[in-house]
Amino acid sequence: MQLDEIQAIFFQECEEGLAVIETDLADLRDGAPSDETINTIFRAVHSIKGGAGAFGFDALQGFSHQLETVLDLLRTGELTPEPDLVALLFAAFDGLTDHVSCAQGGGGAPDDAALIARLTAAAGRAGAAHDVAEPEAAPEPVVVAEVVGDAFDLDALLADIGLGDPPATATAGGAIPWRVRFVPGRGAFDNGGDPLPLLRELDALGGQVVAIDRSGLPSLDSLSVDECYLGWTLSVPGEVARDDIAAIFDFVSDQAELEIVAEGDEAPLLIAEPVAEPVEEDLLAAVLAMVEPAPAPVAEPQPQPVVVVPVVAEEPVVIAAVVEDGANRPAGAAAAAAAAGGATIRVELEKLDRLVNLVGELVITQAMLAQRLSIHGVGAIDELSDLDHLTRELQDSAMSIRAQPVKSVFSRVPRIIRELEASTGKRVRLEVEGEMTEVDKTVVERIGEPLTHMIRNAVDHGLETPDERVAAGKPAEGVVRLAAEHRSGRIVISVSDDGRGIDRARVRAKAVERGIVAADANLSDEEIENLIFAPGFSTAATISNISGRGVGMDVVRRNVQALGGRIGISSKFGLGSTFTLTLPLTLAILDGMVVSVGGQTYVIPLAHVVESLRPRDGEVRGLGPGAGVLDVRGTYLPILPIGRLLNVADACVDPTNAVLVVVETDAGQSILMVDGIQDQRQVVVKSLEANYAPVAGLAGATVLGDGRVALILDVETLVQRHRSETPRALAA
Repeated sequence: MQLDEIQAIFFQECEEGLAVIETDLADLRDGAPSDETINTIFRAVHSIKGGAGAFGFDALQGFSHQLETVLDLLRTGELTPEPDLVALLFAAFDGLTDHVSCAQGGGGAPDDAALIARLTAAAGRAGAAHDVAEPEAAPEPVVVAEVVGDAFDLDALLADIGLGDPPATATAGGAIPWRVRFVPGRGAFDNGGDPLPLLRELDALGGQVVAIDRSGLPSLDSLSVDECYLGWTLSVPGEVARDDIAAIFDFVSDQAELEIVAEGDEAPLLIAEPVAEPVEEDLLAAVLAMVEPAPAPVAEPQPQPVVVVPVVAEEPVVIAAVVEDGANRPAGAAAAAAAAGGATIRVELEKLDRLVNLVGELVITQAMLAQRLSIHGVGAIDELSDLDHLTRELQDSAMSIRAQPVKSVFSRVPRIIRELEASTGKRVRLEVEGEMTEVDKTVVERIGEPLTHMIRNAVDHGLETPDERVAAGKPAEGVVRLAAEHRSGRIVISVSDDGRGIDRARVRAKAVERGIVAADANLSDEEIENLIFAPGFSTAATISNISGRGVGMDVVRRNVQALGGRIGISSKFGLGSTFTLTLPLTLAILDGMVVSVGGQTYVIPLAHVVESLRPRDGEVRGLGPGAGVLDVRGTYLPILPIGRLLNVADACVDPTNAVLVVVETDAGQSILMVDGIQDQRQVVVKSLEANYAPVAGLAGATVLGDGRVALILDVETLVQRHRSETPRALAA
């Protein structure tokens, strides 16, 4: 595995650790904290610190050390989770997030001197003995003693590592110590690696080296300074959690032998005797005796310890498994415990994309086979029905692998809220619902920016200041609610606030002032609300780092439409507003209505379809050449002839001889005029942009069961084009 691949895994684990820290800090703030909550935060910070040191991110390692010191005092009870300290921990979490981002992006370290001073002061109030004023010094490199002639003091070199007397069987507190056996791989020094900092980490936990494994030492003429030949056995106090010991070796466990067991459960030490004081003797003879291979002693059968076996893989796949502390647990029980713990595997996204693509091809091939067999009159055989069922199950399973909870996006919102509270002076309470709702990974990755804009608008434009809220009879603290749910095969994300709502008169006045609409335009309430999505529109009185430049909500709408979704607004002046994002669960497969226009076949995404109908004579009202409307239950809806919009020859031009499909878009309801409806089915989306070129009005293509290629209509774009062309056509 290359260094950059290992580093990428480190940053992925940093993201997971930061998510855990933020969740547990929220628990620390909102309820009675448990010891496990604080320990979980400490372990996550400790893991980030260890990885940062391994990769040479000194600024990240130093800041993590400051935060770790305060957390250590918190978990030992020397500090208590008072509101001021919890607020400091949130600020430190933000700083840690910035450090991780800088390390990942290669930028300079953030200015955190004031934050470090606050952490130092907090630790000082506890009378801590830790030195938190200075960042943890980078580990000194291992220096091999200079060889002058035959003078090579190996014992002095080993003593420099801090070896001590063997500890007692149990610590003063009565807990059974841990026995840790650590044998680095020969390539432990590759890519800047060094086992010595790991031993120092154990030393900081109270560990002591009790024996050294010298069996791997070669003869002097074969000795290489670039390889590691030694192993160590250490005794660590039983009060130290096993997870804390294992966390030290997170980034080397696949390149070394590691055993962590309670003393008394370990197998006999197949290594050198415990370290004793050096004996005065001929130095060269001592070295030669030490490097001479010794026969391994025959040991009595002993219970097998838990061993972390190194995994060598060609691809950067990391397997997270549950390892029990007990040494004598049966294999079946261990497997059941691992299953109960929800073992996971991290796989490259490219592999998942390829799997989904192959499943899509299988779906197409199955549909073509069913079409061919039905032509020959054998479409009802049981095997074909079973194949259809299995293909659909395989397709659903493949798509579920890519599904992720929106929690990964929602977890960023608390920090945004805290920053907005600090910059606006407003008090905000965030309510989150449905954060475990799952959606395709691509959708999750691309809704972050729209969601950030909406949260900023809700706080900056929606919520009033505390004084204004009290004067209006509201609580001083405003509420922003973020929710997600599955609805009709799509995911619906809503951002609500209990603020001032949309002042339609002010919105209209601003739109007229900026030339977005004419002063005499007759607009409905819905059309006025949708003006906030116009490019360049803003009602902010001053330009700030939050808003005022008019580049917010139009970006939100474009990004949502690019995902095949739509955004809606519901607002009551003085009571608040709700913005609703409706998005597809996946961008790879959709349910569609297959229609014909002239000699062409198209697919209308079923998420837009409301109903289909055939008008009777006299029901369609003409508004000029190529323009007409239909009265649908008291509402006149514009008719969009798909044949004219896409320049399809031989398309039907008479609405009374065509099929009219009522569709729902951000602009309201409209009608698509097609020649006929062929079928309704689930189709695999193929990108036009990736395989040909982007085409306005088309969202992609698919292959039907008979082998024909059908184009998927971009309903939003077609409706917008029709609305912009109709006034010009009527004027002409």
